[in-house]
Amino acid sequence: MSSKPSPDFTCSATWHARASQCIPLASQTFSKSSYTYPFGASPQFAAHANGSTLVDIDGNTYLDFVSGLLCISLGYADPDVNQAVKSQLDDGSIYSLPHQLETEVAERLIQYIPCAEMVRFGKNGSDATSAAIRLARAFTGRDHILVCGYHGWHDWYIGTTVRDLGVPQATQALSHTFPYNDINAVSQLFDTYQGKVAAIIMEPMNLEWPIDGYLQSIRTLCDQHQALLIFDETITGFRFHMGGAQSFFDVTPDLATFGKGMANGFPLSAIVGKKHLMSLMEDIFFSGTFGGDTIALAAAKATIDKLVSSKALAHIQQIGEYLIEQLNALIISNHLSSLFQVKGHPSWSFLSIQEGNNYPMMTIKTYILQELCSRGILSNGSHNLMYAHTKSDIENLLNAYQEILPLAYQHDQNQTLLDALHCAPLEPVFKVRG
Repeated sequence: MSSKPSPDFTCSATWHARASQCIPLASQTFSKSSYTYPFGASPQFAAHANGSTLVDIDGNTYLDFVSGLLCISLGYADPDVNQAVKSQLDDGSIYSLPHQLETEVAERLIQYIPCAEMVRFGKNGSDATSAAIRLARAFTGRDHILVCGYHGWHDWYIGTTVRDLGVPQATQALSHTFPYNDINAVSQLFDTYQGKVAAIIMEPMNLEWPIDGYLQSIRTLCDQHQALLIFDETITGFRFHMGGAQSFFDVTPDLATFGKGMANGFPLSAIVGKKHLMSLMEDIFFSGTFGGDTIALAAAKATIDKLVSSKALAHIQQIGEYLIEQLNALIISNHLSSLFQVKGHPSWSFLSIQEGNNYPMMTIKTYILQELCSRGILSNGSHNLMYAHTKSDIENLLNAYQEILPLAYQHDQNQTLLDALHCAPLEPVFKVRG
């Protein structure tokens, strides 16, 4: 039961050592660091990418199912998006006045997103979610927030995780987490903080599907307690549906945040919502020099238009459903259900790994990511699909799983998993989803 040899990562290791001298973790993002990609058994630096393929700095080529942490909705270096960006570059990026692209992209969001009547732009998801929280507190005059899912790096959220170093206790005391699909837990929090809750902010879906009536019940509780409902659609927006998960599940929040795939990898986020709420943006301070960056806005305009004209989301849904169906069948036919499950939406599904008989989940995950890399597949444990992915790409992934998952199970049973690793096991950053 020997593992396949890892590709050569000499350049990755050299650059990792160099970057570590001037960049904490040698990465700007935890989820792109050696916390996610096992050092010595996977690449640490990218060189270039096109379509659904990424090439690392050692020249190894991968079928990429990370998709820039779900930022790439069409495909790397999409020609239509690139052309829009190149054209805008000739005219400039940042000006001393607003640009008409701000209005044009805002109008597109309003056209597709049910809760969107007004729009403000930021550069990343944390910008938008933090703006939504400030807006909710300003509108309600309350301070407490109920939280479910992942919402960025700012104090009000990250203080609810084990990565709370540097967050004041007073700030931590104002945010309260609840488990997904547990409406009683939400109701109890409203009772505990009666009249003090400004908003619920939640990912409308991540690993688990909402049970019947769950999101509707969340909506009702918010109305009953005069709190705002905020959907963090940084990932689900322009992925589950052009109108986001709120369109997909037919539940309209008061505010919502978008980002990631909205601009096919160019840095742009948005907070959208009802006009009577968003008008408060004229009084509260959410203001940034680069919110009106026309390069990202040109990319967003081209991305949104192409998502519609190409029917990209229907394609992603189709291949995603095929992946889930076939991966489930593979797991069942190989009697692996005690160790592996498939969860999530077709556009954003997960290979959920249970604790093994002899090894923790993260050690098993490390082995799987290592073996995927050795077969030319880049993964972080989820299947982040883009329009550029083909059914053939899905077949390649399934073929790799057909080899790897039974081996992982056997290594766990035989207590040989550590011997099969070419690296140290991964350690979790923190866990917020399932």
